[in-house]
Amino acid sequence: MQKDLHAIWQGILGEVELSLSTPNYTVYWANTKPVSYDSNELIFEVPNLFVQKNLQTKYDKMMREMLDKNGLTPSTLTYVIPSGSKKPRVSRETTASSSQESILAASPAAATRSYTPVTSPLAARGNLNPRYTFDNFIVGSSNDLAYSASQAVAANPGVKYNPIYFYGGVGLGKTHLMQAIGNEILKDNADARVLYVSSETFVNEFLDYIRFKKKGFSDKYRNVDVLIVDDMQFIANKEKTQEEFFHTFNFLHQNNKQIIISSDKPPKSIPTLTERLRSRFEMGMSIDIQMPDFETRCAIINAKAGLSGVTLNTETVEFLANNIKTNIRELEGALNQLLAYAELHHVEPDVSTAEGLLGNVRHSRPQHLTSKQIIDKTAKHFQLKVEEICGSQRDKHIVVPRQIAMYLLRSELHLSFPKIAGELGRKDHTTAIHSVEKIEKEIKLNYMVREQVNAIRERLYA
Repeated sequence: MQKDLHAIWQGILGEVELSLSTPNYTVYWANTKPVSYDSNELIFEVPNLFVQKNLQTKYDKMMREMLDKNGLTPSTLTYVIPSGSKKPRVSRETTASSSQESILAASPAAATRSYTPVTSPLAARGNLNPRYTFDNFIVGSSNDLAYSASQAVAANPGVKYNPIYFYGGVGLGKTHLMQAIGNEILKDNADARVLYVSSETFVNEFLDYIRFKKKGFSDKYRNVDVLIVDDMQFIANKEKTQEEFFHTFNFLHQNNKQIIISSDKPPKSIPTLTERLRSRFEMGMSIDIQMPDFETRCAIINAKAGLSGVTLNTETVEFLANNIKTNIRELEGALNQLLAYAELHHVEPDVSTAEGLLGNVRHSRPQHLTSKQIIDKTAKHFQLKVEEICGSQRDKHIVVPRQIAMYLLRSELHLSFPKIAGELGRKDHTTAIHSVEKIEKEIKLNYMVREQVNAIRERLYA
């Protein structure tokens, strides 16, 4: 029966994947599996309480319909969360309505032994934060490739995707994902030598090595199984440091040691990065982590609120997700402010409370953004005159900024296509439709266009 149950569930997952968005399927269903079934009870294993709660409430009807369609009619659905102990935590649907539990972030089970004396538990773990795990990383369309590649690296360090290079803006989860790889490796092998550092730490320690002839620098960075370096862009204009990292990189790579790097830009877009380092970084896999979409932002808010033992209503979650789009850190900051205010003043963390506080979160943003402001800022960014963007010239250096202006008028002000065309001096609104669709595609595929759009947004809200 277990084989049949597994096969049936795989079929159900295939149907669910086609009917739900990628973020919802990945977060709530993909890591769920049935463990036992009789006529009265079907027991599922789920990764955390966040998934458990949503399957019990949001997806209960869908779950039962899918099961019934495939010949399974249990009267009770039970969700089990594996824990470090042999005895699992169980939550049955009959008590779901009265249960408001927080999400428990799974931390790696085993500590690692370092090759050098250490003075703190964090140092013993290679500077990894145990809170950064795959289990509490919210997956969406903006980061699903990075998440899948990270799991592949953790399963076979030094074999697949070496080096792996993550790039993207501030607060999008690069550090979380990199450290999750390290923590997963340590969970599987407590003796693995994993080291996480910022590029600033690498630079400072290299300078101490040069100035004061401190010993052990090379050993520290080369006597590891996994080297994780955050914010690599900060060594770009430091020739001697780049040379040292080049030799460290070569040594590790030749010995099949895993290298994990992050930056705010892809290697080819860091102007002062030496060509030999750039080619090394590009020899593995470079992955762009983008800003989270609406559904992913909602999932993040729900997860973070759950960690505080709070269940927000859908209206409040969507309000926050709609109003804070820049990065995950700003989103978490707004949520923390809302929860702290609600607790301090003994009020509900609802939409009305959030609306009263959101002005503080977005205190510098203009209350009434206008079409003229968007066109002006776009023109200034590209060093053009407003008359050129609104004119009839078809030169490429003018057409692309004009298309970006149209995209921003649509995304920021939600103007109709005829209105957008009119603002840019066009009679045919199909031009606006084409421009918006083109920039939407370019943002997903072209790093430079995405950076240009983000830079103009920052000017609008500065």
